[in-house]
Parts: sequence; C-alpha cells; structure tokens
Amino acid sequence: MKPIEIDAAVAQRYAAGARRREEELCCPVSYDARYLDVLPAEVIERDYGCGDPSVHAGEGDTVLDLGSGSGKICFIAAQRVGPTGRVIGVDCNDEMLALARRARPIVAGRLGFDNVEFRRGRIQDLRGDLDGADAWLQAHPITSVEQLTAWETRRAEERRCAPLVADASVDLVVSNCVLNLVRDDEKRQLFGEIFRVLRPGGRAVISDIVSDEAVPEALKRDAELWSGCIAGALPEREFVAAFAEAGLYGVQLLERGAEPWRTVQGIEFRSLTVRAWKGKQGPCWDRNQAIIYRGPWSEVRDDDGHVLRRGVPMAVCEKTFRLYTRTPYAHDVIAVEPRLPVPIASAPPFDCQRDAVRDPRETKGRDYEATTAAAPACGTSGCC
Repeated sequence: MKPIEIDAAVAQRYAAGARRREEELCCPVSYDARYLDVLPAEVIERDYGCGDPSVHAGEGDTVLDLGSGSGKICFIAAQRVGPTGRVIGVDCNDEMLALARRARPIVAGRLGFDNVEFRRGRIQDLRGDLDGADAWLQAHPITSVEQLTAWETRRAEERRCAPLVADASVDLVVSNCVLNLVRDDEKRQLFGEIFRVLRPGGRAVISDIVSDEAVPEALKRDAELWSGCIAGALPEREFVAAFAEAGLYGVQLLERGAEPWRTVQGIEFRSLTVRAWKGKQGPCWDRNQAIIYRGPWSEVRDDDGHVLRRGVPMAVCEKTFRLYTRTPYAHDVIAVEPRLPVPIASAPPFDCQRDAVRDPRETKGRDYEATTAAAPACGTSGCC
C-alpha cells in the first residue's frame, strides 16, 4: 500500500469506530471500575486498546496520551494525576477528537476539576498543530507559489517556536494500541518524538500490539490489516529495542500477553506493555562511587554496555550511580558511597567505555588506617 492509502484506511476505520463500537479493534482489557464511573458511556464503548498504561500516572504528573481516541485513557489518567496534574491527548482523527471533546466538560463537571485537553496532531510529528494549520489556511487560501512559500516559512517557524507539544514538557507519555498504526518509515521519528517531549527523569509506558516475527509485505498491503493493528505491528524484539535506540534507558516488559490476540498466517500478534525512562544523557564524572549487583545472574549488562558482576563493587560515574539508585534498578543493586565525598566541582572525568572493579582504597581513601572494635552484629538479623 502507498503511504496515503495507509493513512486513509486508518482514518476511515477509526472514524467508523467513533460512530459505533467495532469489536475487532481491541483486545480484552480490565480497567479499574472506580475510574470509569464519571465517563460517558460512548467514551467507554468506543475506546480501543490492548492495555492500561494510565496506571503508571502519579499525582501531579503531566501526561501525554498518543492517539487518545475517545479520551478514555486521558480521563482515567486525569483522576490519577488529580487537580494539580495535567493530561494532554493527541489524535488526528476528527471524529474521535469530537467524541473526546464532547465528553470533556461532562467529565470535568463530575470530577469537580478540568485538567484534560485534546490537541489535533500526528503522533509521529508532535510539533505540528493541525487545528492551527487548518485555521490559517482557511483564512489565507494558497493560490500561488509565492503564497505556498510564505506558508512553508510560517509553518517551519511555528514548529520551531510553538510546537504542538513542547520539548521536555511531559512527565509521562502513554499510548494504547496506536503506535502500530503509524507507517513503518515514520516509526523511528515517532520514538524520537517521545524522547523529545519527555522531561529528564520522565518515563514512557506504551501498550501496543507486536508480532513474534516480521510481517511479510503481502500482509502489509492489506488495508483492513493495517487499520486493524496487524500489518503495522513491529516484531517484539524491534519494538523493545526502539526505546533504547531513541535514547531511553531502563527498558522493561511490564505486561506480555500469554496468548496471542490474533494469529494470521502463522504469525502471532499479542499485546505488550513496555516502560522506559529518560535521563541518562550528560557528562560522566568520577566521584569514587560503586555499584554491587545483588544477583541472581552472574552478571548483567545495560544498554550502554556497563557490566555489573554479582557481588563485585563496580566503578561507575556519578550519573550512572544516580540512575542505578532509582527505579527500575534500585532493588537489584547495593550503592556504595565513598567514605569521603568527592565534590562534583573537583571530580575528574570518568571513562564509561571501560568496566572496572572499584578498588576498596578508592572508596575508603588511600590513607585510611582505622582500627575499630567489633560491631554489635554482622547483619540485620544479628547473627554474630
């Protein structure tokens, strides 16, 4: 299929899904009933997904839902983040947006606060404001090359200075069974946009349909399979790898369908929920810190090639030390601080390309000569 045919097939299928429920567009998903009570029936009925990434929203978060559809995930997340939080839904389907926007004041009235907004845009291009573009073009019809050039210049400036979603403005990016609807040649850009809009320390939680092997071209030419979350599904290993390739870290498989949602020509398609974090970028300084991996594996390696060996104090830079002492690593490691802290202003550069054991004398100090009496107990259980 040509790109324009893919876009048209998806738009038509989901416009129909906004008017009446289409059972084949979703997997069975259980949502916390407490958060459904304030939602209009049509929002619940015409929502299509394969997971519930909204459970990862926290009080005060700014949440971005990619492909927000009827608004169901947005309205659930709105309750989780509370009145101090904010939820932004992005979709390009006019009928789905109309459904979500109709529901917004109803939900706000029932909650007693309004912290949700819906923006029209393409999730693989979160700089482009489609409502703004439509409004300008209606007021300034293009009838010449000169006007087209002026429009392109204006559009580029708006994308740079006033993007639909600003850089580093979001705590949590979620999406529910939508990434597979994006054309293959735009999926890398989509993951790049997720990285761009996340704040350092922010995270992405994406539920999507993946395949257990590559989808052949014959299936990719089927419009119904494209709009039905099949033809555009990434192989599971490529989907998981895309998060790290975009610059995110701590990539985890949170949920994986035990059974396929669908099987087509022997290829299994199942739901997968992945979480990843932003924040590993930056300089590396050596502050004599170490990380001990608890096990049970003999060693583990992260996406940047750092190897942690079980029971061994491995030298890490200050930035990596901070990452490992937070979710999702913290419960698997023991953090070892130096006896005398090294001020960041005087810390030398750390070579993160090497894996080295941290010498105990680096941690204790080269001139450390203390002698002490026996401690009351050797461990938390007082075994000695």
